[in-house]
Amino acid sequence: MSMDIATVNALPYEDFVNILGNVVEKCPIITAAVWSGRPFANLTALETAISEFIDALPESGKEGILRCHPDLAGRDLQSGTLTRESREEQAGSGMDALNCAEASRMARLNEEYKERFGFPFVICARMNDKANILRQLSERCLNERAVERALGIEEVKKICRLRLQALVLIDAPNKL
Repeated sequence: MSMDIATVNALPYEDFVNILGNVVEKCPIITAAVWSGRPFANLTALETAISEFIDALPESGKEGILRCHPDLAGRDLQSGTLTRESREEQAGSGMDALNCAEASRMARLNEEYKERFGFPFVICARMNDKANILRQLSERCLNERAVERALGIEEVKKICRLRLQALVLIDAPNKL
């Protein structure tokens, strides 16, 4: 269901939040906050509004966004409680098809990461495969907290961009 930007701009508040509310995982408040910035000239303007909202948050707010993300190949995947978007993204990267050794390593690294940083590891699964995700998770466990928070937020923005592109047509600028 891709809409052009004019259709997005015409959406009532409730529909805007319902349709676009998970472009940042489990953070419909972000979509709600940018709604008042309509009309957006194009998809890029909408994406920029979301990115600028995230960038303006205090560090604790950015960590809150990261905490909304599920563990990769974690219990939410196993129990089927992931959001539709996360389920598709994790499946596309092979997170739903880890062998026993990979699953064990992933669980151990996820736990180590969360203990070190206080939020789950976030990476744009659609832009990576399981081998790269495991490698990145292992490497990023060594980062400083501020560096990792910034990297996680950049990954959130990549995920957001791809989710927006699935919902909003990339088209000529809207006539404002």
